[in-house]
Amino acid sequence: MAFTINVPNQEENKEIQVEAGSSIVFVGANGTGKTRLATHIENTLNLNAHRISAHRALTLNPAVPKISESQALKGLRTGYANEDAQAGHRQGHRWGNKGSVALLNDFDFLVQTLFAEQSNKSLETHKKVRKGDSSPAEPTKFEVLVDIWERLLPHRELHVSGDDIQVSVTGGSELYSGSEMSDGERAVFYMLGQTLVAADDSLIIFDEPELHVHPSIMSKLWDEIEGVRPDCAFVFITHDLEFASSRVATKYVLREYNSTPYWNIENVPLDSGFDEELTTLILGSRKPILFVEGSNSSLDTAIYRVCFNEWTIIPKGSCEEVIHSVVTLRHNSNLTRVKCSGIVDADDYSEADIQHLASLGVLTLPVSEIENIILSPTVSRAIAESEGHTGAELDEKLQALSDAIFNSLSSERAIEEVVVRYCRRRIDRILKKVDLSEAETISTLNDKYTAETQSLDINNIAQQAKDRITSAIEQKNLPLLLRNYDNKGMMALAASHLKSCKLKAFESWIVRVLRNQNVPALISAIQELLPDIEPQ
Repeated sequence: MAFTINVPNQEENKEIQVEAGSSIVFVGANGTGKTRLATHIENTLNLNAHRISAHRALTLNPAVPKISESQALKGLRTGYANEDAQAGHRQGHRWGNKGSVALLNDFDFLVQTLFAEQSNKSLETHKKVRKGDSSPAEPTKFEVLVDIWERLLPHRELHVSGDDIQVSVTGGSELYSGSEMSDGERAVFYMLGQTLVAADDSLIIFDEPELHVHPSIMSKLWDEIEGVRPDCAFVFITHDLEFASSRVATKYVLREYNSTPYWNIENVPLDSGFDEELTTLILGSRKPILFVEGSNSSLDTAIYRVCFNEWTIIPKGSCEEVIHSVVTLRHNSNLTRVKCSGIVDADDYSEADIQHLASLGVLTLPVSEIENIILSPTVSRAIAESEGHTGAELDEKLQALSDAIFNSLSSERAIEEVVVRYCRRRIDRILKKVDLSEAETISTLNDKYTAETQSLDINNIAQQAKDRITSAIEQKNLPLLLRNYDNKGMMALAASHLKSCKLKAFESWIVRVLRNQNVPALISAIQELLPDIEPQ
């Protein structure tokens, strides 16, 4: 069976089809109408669709009064546990006439349905046995649920009787009530149960399916859920990129919502040059994209996010990855509406290199690595001033830090280590530019490689780097040194001289005051040193 979902947009409806046994995923940031879309889909498909709201109560009560299976199912699907319940009752009884914001509180109906189904199926099996029918008993929905639940959560066991639900540690003898399960355990129970008792050949809509579920079992849970109901189709609506990328499904990004209502929806392309998670993030971003070096947990990302708050910051690790990402996105026909740029560390690029990168949309920092920004005189001054230092005392503090930095370079070994790292980067960049695609024989391959790399004079590269560093030391030129010298140990000197603390505490303080914007002068000083960058 196929379901057709018509989603209004500004010009015309977008028709989306989902087949039984398959799923679709809608991803959107806050304010993109995710829950309202779920409500719209449910309302247009009537009782052929069953929606599980993001606002859901997960209180499990094993002692709930037992009612008939048909009443329990009516209550679960419409909120009205009466034989006469129809689709029209759902809006008022299940959702309290507030379909997009109401707290869904149907766990009792779910438990009642499972107990009633177990009772009816057990009685049916009993009658068959009494008649001499020895065919295998069909498992109850409770038994299917317990089997999957215990595979997903192997440290716990479920014990379901005719009127109670209890839990134990796997292999243990001490039982406790199912009502005392953890949030995650109850969430898994609830979503499995909802799927198992859903009507045949229906569309099941899960709003924020990732809630309360540990990432380690997320994919397994939803694989089990989809696998146990091949007659149904699934719609997942989420803001979680990790969840979205984990599903094998057709995916859409919700870019905009208007209360008219209409939604601006785009397909997530499979051939963007980025992984699925990043493509989804790019499509869903309402801001231009700024690719930077580093990782999500690094100090540099905190600096970029506060100083470029009009951008979506995406760390890409190395400078090569930043360059590749900017070039790929700017040339990607599927994502042409997304604007992007990049920033990379100075890395001793030549002026020609800097101009070439700028032509690609990638600008360079004035320092060898972003952490060196903190050591720049104007930034260090802002930090010292935030500690209450002024006048001659302030100047002495800054001079002491500068002296400590230059004194740390007194050994040839310290300079040698930096020069070696620089040479490695230069060699790597040169080798990556070598193009051997036209060589068709070993001889031409060797000749081509030799010709491409013969200009690689490592000794000359090393000497130029060493001369720049030596010149900065001789001139006591701190900005020149910070452009050419990358040693994270210098941050420890800043920590001790500016805040009298250890490096870890210093970095934590910087991240904290940047995020909270408690020291505006610090942010301004950093922004003054960062390149002015405009989106494409």
